[in-house]
Amino acid sequence: MVSAAVGRGAVLGAVALSLLAVPARAVAGEHDAPTAAALPAPDTAGLAAVLRSAVDRGAPGALARIDDHGRTYRVTRGVADRGSGRAISTRDRFRVGSITKTFSAVVLLQLVDEHRLSLGAPVNRYLPKLLPDDRITVRQVLSHRSGLYDYTNDMFAHSVSGFEAVRNKVFTYRQLVALSLRKPRTNAPGAAYAYSNTNFVVAGLLIEKLTGQPVATAYRNRVIGPLGLADTFYVHPRTAIPGRYARGYLTSDTAGAAPVDATAQTVSWAQSAGAVISSARDLDTFYGALLGGRLMSAARLAEMERFTRVSSTTAYGLGLRRRDLSCGVSVYGHTGAVQGYYTYAFTTKDGRRSLTAMANTSNNEKVLDTLAGALDSAFCGKARTAER
Repeated sequence: MVSAAVGRGAVLGAVALSLLAVPARAVAGEHDAPTAAALPAPDTAGLAAVLRSAVDRGAPGALARIDDHGRTYRVTRGVADRGSGRAISTRDRFRVGSITKTFSAVVLLQLVDEHRLSLGAPVNRYLPKLLPDDRITVRQVLSHRSGLYDYTNDMFAHSVSGFEAVRNKVFTYRQLVALSLRKPRTNAPGAAYAYSNTNFVVAGLLIEKLTGQPVATAYRNRVIGPLGLADTFYVHPRTAIPGRYARGYLTSDTAGAAPVDATAQTVSWAQSAGAVISSARDLDTFYGALLGGRLMSAARLAEMERFTRVSSTTAYGLGLRRRDLSCGVSVYGHTGAVQGYYTYAFTTKDGRRSLTAMANTSNNEKVLDTLAGALDSAFCGKARTAER
Protein backbone atom coordinates (compact mmCIF):
# COMPACT_ATOMS: atom_id res chain seq x y z
CA MET A 1 0.00 0.00 0.00
CA VAL A 2 1.26 3.50 -0.85
CA SER A 3 -0.12 6.72 0.53
CA ALA A 4 0.96 10.32 0.87
CA ALA A 5 -0.44 12.89 3.24
CA VAL A 6 0.39 16.38 4.40
CA GLY A 7 1.00 16.32 8.15
CA ARG A 8 -0.77 18.80 10.43
CA GLY A 9 2.62 19.91 11.74
CA ALA A 10 6.06 19.65 10.28
CA VAL A 11 7.51 16.37 11.42
CA LEU A 12 11.23 17.00 10.97
CA GLY A 13 13.46 14.33 9.60
CA ALA A 14 14.46 11.06 10.65
CA VAL A 15 21.11 0.06 12.32
CA ALA A 16 23.71 -3.97 15.23
CA LEU A 17 24.90 -3.95 11.69
CA SER A 18 28.52 -4.74 11.81
CA LEU A 19 30.63 -3.74 8.85
CA LEU A 20 33.80 -5.57 8.05
CA ALA A 21 36.68 -4.08 9.98
CA VAL A 22 38.93 -2.42 7.45
CA PRO A 23 41.81 0.02 7.75
CA ALA A 24 40.11 3.37 8.16
CA ARG A 25 41.01 6.98 7.67
CA ALA A 26 39.42 10.02 9.21
CA VAL A 27 37.11 11.92 6.88
CA ALA A 28 35.77 15.35 7.73
CA GLY A 29 33.82 17.76 5.59
CA GLU A 30 33.28 15.37 2.67
CA HIS A 31 30.00 15.02 0.82
CA ASP A 32 28.26 18.15 2.04
CA ALA A 33 24.85 17.01 0.89
CA PRO A 34 22.24 19.20 -0.78
CA THR A 35 19.44 20.41 1.44
CA ALA A 36 16.19 18.50 1.31
CA ALA A 37 14.64 21.35 -0.65
CA ALA A 38 17.11 20.74 -3.49
CA LEU A 39 16.33 17.03 -3.79
CA PRO A 40 13.96 15.50 -6.34
CA ALA A 41 10.63 14.24 -5.05
CA PRO A 42 10.73 10.81 -3.40
CA ASP A 43 10.09 7.87 -5.73
CA THR A 44 7.21 6.17 -3.96
CA ALA A 45 6.73 3.65 -6.76
CA GLY A 46 10.38 2.67 -6.45
CA LEU A 47 10.01 2.46 -2.69
CA ALA A 48 7.00 0.17 -3.07
CA ALA A 49 9.05 -2.05 -5.38
CA VAL A 50 11.82 -2.28 -2.78
CA LEU A 51 9.37 -3.38 -0.09
CA ARG A 52 7.70 -5.84 -2.44
CA SER A 53 11.11 -7.36 -3.20
CA ALA A 54 11.92 -7.60 0.52
CA VAL A 55 8.72 -9.59 1.07
CA ASP A 56 9.38 -11.75 -1.97
CA ARG A 57 12.79 -12.58 -0.49
CA GLY A 58 11.46 -13.73 2.85
CA ALA A 59 10.27 -10.84 5.03
CA PRO A 60 6.70 -11.29 6.31
CA GLY A 61 6.22 -7.55 5.96
CA ALA A 62 8.02 -4.28 5.27
CA LEU A 63 7.19 -0.63 5.83
CA ALA A 64 8.62 2.76 5.00
CA ARG A 65 7.79 6.32 6.00
CA ILE A 66 9.23 9.50 4.52
CA ASP A 67 8.79 12.85 6.28
CA ASP A 68 9.63 15.73 3.97
CA HIS A 69 8.97 19.38 4.86
CA GLY A 70 5.75 18.41 6.66
CA ARG A 71 4.60 16.07 3.88
CA THR A 72 4.42 12.40 4.81
CA TYR A 73 4.66 9.38 2.49
CA ARG A 74 3.71 5.93 3.79
CA VAL A 75 4.39 2.66 1.98
CA THR A 76 3.72 -0.87 3.25
CA ARG A 77 3.78 -4.45 2.04
CA GLY A 78 2.94 -7.76 3.70
CA VAL A 79 1.97 -8.61 7.26
CA ALA A 80 2.87 -7.62 10.79
CA ASP A 81 1.76 -10.98 12.20
CA ARG A 82 2.09 -14.27 10.35
CA GLY A 83 -0.49 -15.87 12.64
CA SER A 84 -3.35 -13.40 12.28
CA GLY A 85 -2.37 -12.09 8.86
CA ARG A 86 -2.78 -8.49 10.02
CA ALA A 87 -1.33 -6.11 7.46
CA ILE A 88 1.78 -4.24 8.54
CA SER A 89 1.33 -0.51 9.18
CA THR A 90 3.66 2.46 9.42
CA ARG A 91 2.05 3.04 12.83
CA ASP A 92 3.49 -0.22 14.16
CA ARG A 93 6.22 -0.17 16.78
CA PHE A 94 9.27 -2.40 16.45
CA ARG A 95 12.71 -3.10 17.90
CA VAL A 96 15.27 -0.77 16.32
CA GLY A 97 18.50 -2.58 17.21
CA SER A 98 21.68 -0.55 16.78
CA ILE A 99 19.82 2.68 16.12
CA THR A 100 19.91 2.68 19.93
CA LYS A 101 23.60 3.60 19.61
CA THR A 102 22.69 7.05 18.36
CA PHE A 103 20.45 7.59 21.41
CA SER A 104 23.37 6.66 23.67
CA ALA A 105 25.80 8.91 21.80
CA VAL A 106 23.36 11.84 22.00
CA VAL A 107 23.13 11.55 25.79
CA LEU A 108 26.91 11.42 26.18
CA LEU A 109 27.44 14.40 23.87
CA GLN A 110 24.90 16.36 25.88
CA LEU A 111 27.01 15.55 28.92
CA VAL A 112 30.04 16.94 27.07
CA ASP A 113 28.05 20.14 26.50
CA GLU A 114 27.41 20.21 30.25
CA HIS A 115 31.16 19.87 30.96
CA ARG A 116 30.61 16.56 32.74
CA LEU A 117 32.48 14.45 30.19
CA SER A 118 35.47 14.87 27.88
CA LEU A 119 35.62 12.94 24.61
CA GLY A 120 39.41 12.79 24.76
CA ALA A 121 39.51 11.45 28.32
CA PRO A 122 40.20 7.79 29.11
CA VAL A 123 37.08 5.76 29.89
CA ASN A 124 38.85 4.61 33.05
CA ARG A 125 38.82 8.18 34.40
CA TYR A 126 35.06 7.82 34.85
CA LEU A 127 34.89 4.04 35.33
CA PRO A 128 38.10 3.13 37.16
CA LYS A 129 39.68 -0.18 36.15
CA LEU A 130 36.80 -1.13 33.84
CA LEU A 131 39.06 -1.50 30.81
CA PRO A 132 42.55 -3.04 30.60
CA ASP A 133 44.06 -0.05 28.78
CA ASP A 134 44.01 3.53 30.05
CA ARG A 135 44.57 4.76 26.51
CA ILE A 136 41.01 3.88 25.43
CA THR A 137 39.11 7.16 25.24
CA VAL A 138 35.44 8.03 25.20
CA ARG A 139 35.78 9.21 21.59
CA GLN A 140 37.29 5.87 20.56
CA VAL A 141 34.42 3.99 22.18
CA LEU A 142 31.77 6.08 20.40
CA SER A 143 33.54 5.75 17.03
CA HIS A 144 34.26 2.00 17.27
CA ARG A 145 38.01 2.60 17.38
CA SER A 146 38.67 1.24 20.87
CA GLY A 147 39.73 -2.25 19.76
CA LEU A 148 37.34 -3.90 22.23
CA TYR A 149 36.24 -7.31 20.95
CA ASP A 150 32.56 -7.69 20.05
CA TYR A 151 31.23 -10.40 22.36
CA THR A 152 28.19 -10.92 20.11
CA ASN A 153 30.45 -12.58 17.52
CA ASP A 154 30.56 -15.62 19.81
CA MET A 155 27.09 -15.23 21.31
CA PHE A 156 25.38 -15.46 17.91
CA ALA A 157 27.76 -17.68 15.98
CA HIS A 158 24.62 -19.80 15.47
CA SER A 159 21.73 -17.40 15.01
CA VAL A 160 18.77 -19.35 16.37
CA SER A 161 20.36 -21.41 19.13
CA GLY A 162 22.41 -18.39 20.21
CA PHE A 163 19.28 -16.28 20.41
CA GLU A 164 17.29 -18.88 22.34
CA ALA A 165 20.13 -19.14 24.87
CA VAL A 166 19.86 -15.43 25.73
CA ARG A 167 16.24 -14.60 24.83
CA ASN A 168 15.15 -14.35 28.47
CA LYS A 169 18.50 -13.74 30.16
CA VAL A 170 19.27 -10.55 32.05
CA PHE A 171 22.89 -9.39 31.97
CA THR A 172 24.60 -6.55 33.77
CA TYR A 173 26.69 -4.16 31.72
CA ARG A 174 29.82 -5.37 33.45
CA GLN A 175 29.03 -8.99 32.64
CA LEU A 176 28.86 -8.07 28.96
CA VAL A 177 32.15 -6.15 29.15
CA ALA A 178 33.70 -9.19 30.84
CA LEU A 179 32.61 -11.38 27.91
CA SER A 180 34.48 -9.04 25.58
CA LEU A 181 37.62 -8.95 27.69
CA ARG A 182 37.97 -12.73 27.52
CA LYS A 183 39.21 -12.23 23.96
CA PRO A 184 42.18 -10.27 22.63
CA ARG A 185 41.47 -6.79 21.41
CA THR A 186 41.11 -6.32 17.66
CA ASN A 187 43.56 -3.42 17.45
CA ALA A 188 45.41 -0.86 19.54
CA PRO A 189 43.27 2.07 20.76
CA GLY A 190 42.58 4.45 17.90
CA ALA A 191 44.41 2.36 15.29
CA ALA A 192 41.42 1.17 13.25
CA TYR A 193 37.64 1.06 12.99
CA ALA A 194 36.15 -2.25 14.16
CA TYR A 195 32.42 -2.31 14.90
CA SER A 196 31.73 -3.72 18.36
CA ASN A 197 28.61 -3.73 20.51
CA THR A 198 30.94 -3.71 23.51
CA ASN A 199 31.66 -0.04 22.85
CA PHE A 200 28.07 0.99 23.42
CA VAL A 201 27.71 -1.23 26.47
CA VAL A 202 30.56 0.90 27.85
CA ALA A 203 28.56 3.95 26.74
CA GLY A 204 25.63 2.74 28.85
CA LEU A 205 27.88 2.41 31.88
CA LEU A 206 29.14 5.95 31.31
CA ILE A 207 25.59 7.30 31.06
CA GLU A 208 24.53 5.67 34.31
CA LYS A 209 27.69 6.72 36.16
CA LEU A 210 27.58 10.36 35.06
CA THR A 211 23.82 10.95 35.31
CA GLY A 212 23.18 8.78 38.36
CA GLN A 213 20.16 7.44 36.44
CA PRO A 214 19.27 4.26 34.58
CA VAL A 215 19.75 4.51 30.84
CA ALA A 216 15.96 4.37 30.42
CA THR A 217 15.57 7.54 32.49
CA ALA A 218 18.34 9.36 30.67
CA TYR A 219 16.80 8.53 27.28
CA ARG A 220 13.36 9.60 28.47
CA ASN A 221 14.46 12.88 30.09
CA ARG A 222 16.95 13.95 27.44
CA VAL A 223 15.54 12.66 24.14
CA ILE A 224 12.17 10.91 24.25
CA GLY A 225 10.33 13.48 26.37
CA PRO A 226 11.71 16.67 24.80
CA LEU A 227 10.96 15.42 21.27
CA GLY A 228 7.55 13.97 22.16
CA LEU A 229 8.43 10.48 20.90
CA ALA A 230 5.20 8.76 21.89
CA ASP A 231 6.15 5.40 20.37
CA THR A 232 9.68 5.16 21.78
CA PHE A 233 10.51 3.04 24.82
CA TYR A 234 13.39 1.39 26.63
CA VAL A 235 11.72 -1.37 28.64
CA HIS A 236 14.70 -3.63 29.44
CA PRO A 237 14.55 -6.17 31.03
CA ARG A 238 10.83 -6.52 30.23
CA THR A 239 10.17 -8.57 27.12
CA ALA A 240 6.99 -7.07 25.66
CA ILE A 241 6.62 -4.26 23.12
CA PRO A 242 3.96 -1.83 24.39
CA GLY A 243 0.90 -1.05 22.28
CA ARG A 244 0.55 -1.84 18.58
CA TYR A 245 3.59 -3.52 17.07
CA ALA A 246 4.89 -5.67 14.26
CA ARG A 247 6.02 -9.12 15.31
CA GLY A 248 9.63 -9.95 14.46
CA TYR A 249 10.74 -13.20 12.81
CA LEU A 250 14.23 -14.69 12.95
CA THR A 251 15.03 -16.72 9.83
CA SER A 252 16.06 -20.26 10.70
CA ASP A 253 19.63 -21.43 10.19
CA THR A 254 18.12 -24.51 8.52
CA ALA A 255 16.92 -23.94 4.97
CA GLY A 256 13.16 -24.41 4.67
CA ALA A 257 12.48 -24.42 8.40
CA ALA A 258 9.83 -22.09 9.80
CA PRO A 259 11.07 -18.73 11.11
CA VAL A 260 11.29 -18.20 14.87
CA ASP A 261 8.99 -15.57 16.40
CA ALA A 262 11.60 -13.44 18.19
CA THR A 263 9.28 -10.63 19.28
CA ALA A 264 9.39 -11.31 23.03
CA GLN A 265 12.93 -10.97 24.36
CA THR A 266 14.83 -9.00 26.96
CA VAL A 267 17.42 -7.71 24.47
CA SER A 268 19.65 -7.75 27.55
CA TRP A 269 22.51 -8.90 25.38
CA ALA A 270 22.50 -5.41 23.81
CA GLN A 271 20.90 -2.88 26.21
CA SER A 272 22.37 0.58 25.43
CA ALA A 273 23.78 -0.88 22.21
CA GLY A 274 20.46 -2.08 20.82
CA ALA A 275 17.34 -2.35 23.04
CA VAL A 276 15.23 0.69 22.08
CA ILE A 277 11.68 0.22 20.71
CA SER A 278 10.29 2.88 18.37
CA SER A 279 8.26 3.60 15.24
CA ALA A 280 8.95 5.04 11.80
CA ARG A 281 7.40 8.36 12.76
CA ASP A 282 9.51 8.69 15.90
CA LEU A 283 12.74 7.72 14.19
CA ASP A 284 12.13 10.29 11.47
CA THR A 285 11.52 12.88 14.17
CA PHE A 286 14.60 11.83 16.16
CA TYR A 287 17.10 11.98 13.31
CA GLY A 288 15.55 15.16 11.91
CA ALA A 289 15.91 16.84 15.28
CA LEU A 290 19.48 15.58 15.68
CA LEU A 291 20.74 16.78 12.28
CA GLY A 292 18.64 19.91 12.65
CA GLY A 293 20.66 20.86 15.74
CA ARG A 294 17.92 20.48 18.33
CA LEU A 295 19.60 17.93 20.62
CA MET A 296 23.07 19.36 21.26
CA SER A 297 25.27 22.33 20.51
CA ALA A 298 26.62 22.94 17.02
CA ALA A 299 30.12 22.14 18.30
CA ARG A 300 29.04 18.75 19.64
CA LEU A 301 27.13 17.93 16.46
CA ALA A 302 30.29 18.71 14.52
CA GLU A 303 32.15 16.23 16.75
CA MET A 304 29.49 13.62 16.05
CA GLU A 305 30.00 14.21 12.33
CA ARG A 306 33.77 13.67 12.33
CA PHE A 307 33.52 10.61 10.14
CA THR A 308 35.87 7.72 9.48
CA ARG A 309 35.37 6.01 6.13
CA VAL A 310 34.67 2.30 6.64
CA SER A 311 33.57 1.22 3.14
CA SER A 312 33.03 2.70 -0.29
CA THR A 313 29.57 3.93 0.68
CA THR A 314 29.67 4.32 4.47
CA ALA A 315 31.47 6.40 7.08
CA TYR A 316 31.08 6.36 10.87
CA GLY A 317 31.16 9.27 13.31
CA LEU A 318 30.17 9.12 16.97
CA GLY A 319 27.17 6.77 17.04
CA LEU A 320 26.18 8.11 13.63
CA ARG A 321 26.56 6.72 10.11
CA ARG A 322 26.90 8.64 6.88
CA ARG A 323 25.70 6.81 3.77
CA ASP A 324 26.80 8.06 0.34
CA LEU A 325 24.13 7.25 -2.22
CA SER A 326 24.38 6.48 -5.93
CA CYS A 327 23.10 9.95 -6.89
CA GLY A 328 25.83 11.75 -4.93
CA VAL A 329 23.61 12.61 -1.96
CA SER A 330 24.83 11.78 1.54
CA VAL A 331 22.38 10.92 4.32
CA TYR A 332 22.89 10.53 8.05
CA GLY A 333 21.48 8.11 10.58
CA HIS A 334 22.01 4.50 11.54
CA THR A 335 21.05 0.96 10.68
CA GLY A 336 19.58 -1.56 13.09
CA ALA A 337 19.59 -5.33 13.24
CA VAL A 338 18.09 -7.21 16.15
CA GLN A 339 16.45 -10.63 16.09
CA GLY A 340 13.32 -10.28 13.98
CA TYR A 341 13.92 -6.77 12.58
CA TYR A 342 16.05 -4.89 10.06
CA THR A 343 15.83 -1.09 10.01
CA TYR A 344 17.32 1.81 8.05
CA ALA A 345 16.72 5.30 9.47
CA PHE A 346 18.41 8.23 7.72
CA THR A 347 17.93 11.94 7.11
CA THR A 348 19.40 14.72 5.02
CA LYS A 349 22.16 17.01 6.25
CA ASP A 350 19.61 19.63 7.24
CA GLY A 351 17.27 17.06 8.85
CA ARG A 352 14.33 18.05 6.66
CA ARG A 353 13.75 14.86 4.65
CA SER A 354 13.87 11.59 6.56
CA LEU A 355 13.26 7.94 5.81
CA THR A 356 12.68 4.97 8.07
CA ALA A 357 12.33 1.56 6.43
CA MET A 358 11.83 -1.70 8.34
CA ALA A 359 11.39 -5.37 7.47
CA ASN A 360 10.21 -7.71 10.23
CA THR A 361 12.82 -10.39 9.69
CA SER A 362 16.52 -10.95 10.34
CA ASN A 363 19.23 -13.51 9.55
CA ASN A 364 18.37 -12.93 5.89
CA GLU A 365 21.02 -11.00 3.97
CA LYS A 366 18.92 -10.87 0.81
CA VAL A 367 16.26 -8.87 2.64
CA LEU A 368 18.87 -6.67 4.31
CA ASP A 369 20.55 -5.82 1.01
CA THR A 370 17.20 -5.22 -0.68
CA LEU A 371 15.97 -2.84 2.03
CA ALA A 372 19.00 -0.61 1.48
CA GLY A 373 17.43 0.33 -1.86
CA ALA A 374 14.83 2.34 0.04
CA LEU A 375 17.45 5.06 0.52
CA ASP A 376 17.84 5.75 -3.21
CA SER A 377 14.07 5.82 -3.67
CA ALA A 378 13.61 8.25 -0.79
CA PHE A 379 16.47 10.64 -1.49
CA CYS A 380 17.46 10.28 -5.17
CA GLY A 381 14.05 10.33 -6.87
CA LYS A 382 12.69 8.57 -9.93
CA ALA A 383 15.50 9.25 -12.39
CA ARG A 384 18.12 7.58 -10.21
CA THR A 385 16.03 4.63 -9.04
CA ALA A 386 15.04 3.96 -12.66
CA GLU A 387 18.74 3.40 -13.40
CA ARG A 388 19.18 0.79 -10.65
